[in-house]
Amino acid sequence: MRRAGPDPSPGTPERGALLVVDVQYDFASPEHVARFGEDALRRVEAAVDRVHTLVAAARSHGVPVLWARLEQDPADPWWSSRWLRGLLDADAGDLREREPCVAGTQGADWYGPGPGGGEEVVVKRRYSAFHGTGLAGSLRARGTEWVAVCGLTTDCCVDATVRDAFQEGLRTVVAGDATASYSEQRHRHTLDVLGLHAAVVTDTGTLSRAWAGARRGTQHGR
Repeated sequence: MRRAGPDPSPGTPERGALLVVDVQYDFASPEHVARFGEDALRRVEAAVDRVHTLVAAARSHGVPVLWARLEQDPADPWWSSRWLRGLLDADAGDLREREPCVAGTQGADWYGPGPGGGEEVVVKRRYSAFHGTGLAGSLRARGTEWVAVCGLTTDCCVDATVRDAFQEGLRTVVAGDATASYSEQRHRHTLDVLGLHAAVVTDTGTLSRAWAGARRGTQHGR
């Protein structure tokens, strides 16, 4: 995995956070992903497995873990998104297609890994975990200086979240093998562009080793 930067963990574990984005039933379950083909199924499954690994490593090395989940409000649809996807009725603008991750449905549930006790959960209505959620203020209050991002999907909610984290002044890392898109081409293109403009792009093993090394360094410095 190509990295755009010198260090996959730009600070001490306690000054950072692992942010897991949208690992939910409607984005990760075989019932949803199968329509994109067998290759997409394999890649999403592998990414979810690596999210498991990364979450365990973060907890082990003292990196705070935060979770972002999409919960669409059926009483307040995202009309510009529906317009872009051609889903508006010309007369009534009614909801002709069920949206993913509607609040209170199975689609919004975690798929695979989920929050542990005391880990913050951010509920979002748009792509970015920072849009209208108060996440930036929460991270500032924690003294967070850097954030590593993983989850689904690379070219949509991960991309939007990483860019907003960077623009909030956070040093931003993407675990590229713990993210996936339904298109391998879009996945690779998004990581390439993020690596140029917004983040260090690395992988689960490198990031886990960096956390372990940073933790040892902190302990030896005491």
